[in-house]
Amino acid sequence: MNAQQPQHNMTGIILMCAGVALLCVNDALAKGLMDHYSPIQIIFMRNSIALPVATLLAIKMVGFGGLRSNRVGVHFMRTIIWITATIMFFTSIHLMGLAEATALAFVAPLFITAISSVLIARVGWRRWLAVMVGFIGVLVIVRPGAATFEPVSLLPVATAFTYALLMLSARLLDARESMWTLLFYLSFTSTILSGAVVWYFWTPIRVEDIGLFIAIAFVGTGGMTMITQAFRVADAPTVAPFDYTALVWATGLGWFFWGETPDLLTFVGAAIITASGIFIIFREKRMAEADPTTNV
Repeated sequence: MNAQQPQHNMTGIILMCAGVALLCVNDALAKGLMDHYSPIQIIFMRNSIALPVATLLAIKMVGFGGLRSNRVGVHFMRTIIWITATIMFFTSIHLMGLAEATALAFVAPLFITAISSVLIARVGWRRWLAVMVGFIGVLVIVRPGAATFEPVSLLPVATAFTYALLMLSARLLDARESMWTLLFYLSFTSTILSGAVVWYFWTPIRVEDIGLFIAIAFVGTGGMTMITQAFRVADAPTVAPFDYTALVWATGLGWFFWGETPDLLTFVGAAIITASGIFIIFREKRMAEADPTTNV
């Protein structure tokens, strides 16, 4: 093992936790802005403000070559998926609790495993069992058939499915492209695609909200950059479980700003989903270390 790896892993954990915290602040800002603006307008403003920063970062870190890609069409396709996921998630946190929506969105790794078993490689029974247990956690939170059931609670689940497609589509990107190029194209394509339709949903921006739009651009971009860098400097199975610290941040922010207090079953369901996701992460690590032809 690389003697520097423990130090790199600690750096990755710190970056992951910081990035997750920033993205939770991003979600909280979006929830507040949704009272006056559509998701498309928020996406457009966030990315159009972030685009100059992303452009300068790409040029500074890798030169003007960082603005070129051999897979521009793939970037646009992935951005359409990402915008769809973002619209659904912003709508869900506007209509339901931040912590509840965040917990349900964490079934994305379960969807990734399930879809991978069909499109990429076979999945062993242990990971399939973890997927099924994770979806039991979803049922605990959503409670279909109960008097408390609300159809809007299915939106974060749909978000997770769309996000899983986004993650799997990363295989179509050029592996030689730096994270700064990916960041630039995410901001660039999002600005173009959301800008093409934003005028149908445009609401005049209030002066007091200008600072919030600037903030959401910087915390969103900063969070994504930190998480991407975390996976670059540390082992994925080491840093990935810390993504679930978002549940703590989402619960705290929801309580502080909107007085949201998830009920006991939401916490139970979130714990089941988290445990299933972490099991899958570590199981995939063991599978990668073992014979790749073995299906266990």
